[in-house]
Order: sequence, then C-alpha cells, then structure tokens
Amino acid sequence: MVGAVVFLDTLFYAVIAPLLPSLSHELRLSKLSAGLLTASYPIGTLLGSIPGGVLATRAGPRFAVCTGLLLLACSTIAFGLMSSVVALDLARLAEGVGGACSWAGGLAWIVSMTPVRQRGATIGRALAAAIAGSLFGPVLGTVATATGRPVLFGAVAVIAVVLIGQTRALPYHAPDSDQGLRTLAGVLGSPRVRTSMWLMALPAIVSGIINVLGPLRLHRLGGGAVVIGTTFLIAAAIEAALSPLIGSLSDRRGRLVPLRAGLAATTALLLCFTVPTSMALLGLLIILVAAALGGFWAPAMAMLSDAAEAHGLDQGLAAALMNLGWAGGQVIGSGGGGAIARTAGDLVPTAIAAGLCALTLIALARSSLQARIALSTGAQTAPRALPPADHA
Repeated sequence: MVGAVVFLDTLFYAVIAPLLPSLSHELRLSKLSAGLLTASYPIGTLLGSIPGGVLATRAGPRFAVCTGLLLLACSTIAFGLMSSVVALDLARLAEGVGGACSWAGGLAWIVSMTPVRQRGATIGRALAAAIAGSLFGPVLGTVATATGRPVLFGAVAVIAVVLIGQTRALPYHAPDSDQGLRTLAGVLGSPRVRTSMWLMALPAIVSGIINVLGPLRLHRLGGGAVVIGTTFLIAAAIEAALSPLIGSLSDRRGRLVPLRAGLAATTALLLCFTVPTSMALLGLLIILVAAALGGFWAPAMAMLSDAAEAHGLDQGLAAALMNLGWAGGQVIGSGGGGAIARTAGDLVPTAIAAGLCALTLIALARSSLQARIALSTGAQTAPRALPPADHA
C-alpha cells in the first residue's frame, strides 16, 4: 500500500515536464515562471517536512498518509481545472506538502513494522515504487496534452480517494507518540543524525543539478525531446531497479559500503560531465550518474532511521528529516546549480558538487578509521579481570 501511495505521489510530481511547453505558451510563462512552477513541489515538501513528521508522530502514520492523499486529490483537481499560473503554483505547492505527509507516514509505517536487518531492502522497494511513478509521470503528462488536463487529472484524484479508503482499512497497532519539535531539535545535535541528513541532501543536490543542466546540454548537442526523454527514462529505470538491491546490500554489508561506492563513482562522473561532445556519450554519462546516485538513497534513509532509533526518536520525525534533506537538496541543486551555470558555465556547479562528494567520502573514511583505532586502543588498554585466586 505504501508503494502505491508514493507511486501516485511521484507520478504527479513528474507529470509537469511534458506539460511545460503547452503551459508556457498558453499562460505566456517566462523561464523564471516555468522554473517556479517546476520547483513548487519540492518547495512544498520542504515546507511540509516538519509538520508532516509531527502529524505522523502525534496522529499516527495512517492518518498522515490519508492526509497526504487528500491533499494530492484536491491539488490534482485544482491543477486540472485552474488556468492561472498562481493557482497552478499553489496546487503544486499543496501537492508537495501532501507528499511530505504521505512520505512521513508511509516511511514511519513500514520502518516500524520491519526488522532492522531488513530495513534497507524494505526502504529500497518503496523507493523503487516511487521512481516507477516518476517514470510514468511524463507519460501521463503527454496524454494530458491530448485529452486535456481536467479529465486525466480528475481520474488521478479518484485513484487517490480510493487509496484513502484502502489505507483507512489497514490495521496499525503501534502506539502514537507525543514527541514534537523540542525532541527533534535535541536530536539534531547528534553527529550521526546530521551525517545521515547530509547523505540525503547530497544526492538530491546532484540530482537537481543534473535535472537542470542535463537536458539543456543534450539539447545543445542536438538532442530533441525524444532523446532527452529517453535518456532520463532509462536513467530512472536503472535507478529503480538498483534501489532494492542496494538496500539489501546495506543490510548485509553495512550502510557505508554502498554509500562509499556511490560517492566515489559520482565524484568521477561529475568531473567528466562537460567532457562529452556527442549526445550518446553525454546520455550514457547521465545514466551512469543516476546509477551512482542509486547507491545513496536506501542506505542513507536506513542510516537516518537507524540513528533516530538509537536516539529514541519516533520514525515519523525521522521521515520528516529525510524529507527535509531531500527537498532542501533539490531546491539548492536545481536553483543554485542553474544560477551558477548561467553565469559561470556548467563546469563550475558540477565541479562544486564533485568536490562535495569527494570531501564527504574523505570524511567518512576518516571517521571509520578513527572508530577502528579507538576500538583497537580500547581493546588493548582495557583492564583485564583478576584471576579467581586474587579475588580471594
């Protein structure tokens, strides 16, 4: 059920791409207005992250999921019927807030019912469903340009209402928590929690940069809408296929194993982003970046969930931190990356992102080394127990 919810949520998130040309023509949108329309969803998720997590904690994950689906249904109807750019922006913003509630409730729900040793694989399967939604979103948008927005988006709203009924019928026995902002603020002082949040934000920054610069660069090399759409479709499909596998690997080998591999691969690929001079090579590089980013999501989310559990933080609030990291990274990557590239070229933002990945990899390696040294030193200096004769 959680997979169906996040599938529908990302379906509407990704529907905007093929609609942008017709909406820009119909509403005479500037590039800034079109960018704001695209960014309204992650901005809504950013604003709704903490409230959604508190809602999942205080009222329960099931209530948070139903609230998210209700916001999705209402915002979908509004997006299908409204013809004002401000109204469309607000609809996307409300859908982002709904997504924050759905994700907070859904992740808290599945994590609370999953053993720690299977947490990465479970989160990976939910992510695969979400990425699959992002695959079909552009298809839905393309169909909407032919059938009209009201009919198709009305159908999506009906599906959301049906999912609300099914979600309410599901049993949930875990007790609700009275944790809130004060508890969340206290946990943010933990280096483990902050590291986990950064490992959620970093791939979102990279993804935001690639989602902006990738299509533009492919277009400059002669790629049309079909080439660009196919490239990102393949990239998302590979990322969806890898997510459960990477999550399972993190359960067996530890969270840092796939994260280190993802950091190393992403660093190298970003440094090569401006090198390809053909559509085929650039398209292959974008696909490889998506595959490398697949090494982040499930392990980082599971790591944050583990850290929250170690500090006694409710999983609803842990999911709020996940949403906060993802949405913040998306806004920084897409907005900041595009702005830097406009003034300094594509090499600068991708090199900055590569540098962040490299520094993160070095920091993780140093912390692991220090932990091993501390463990080894502790074992050598630990006082040995006296023999029984001396006790006597």
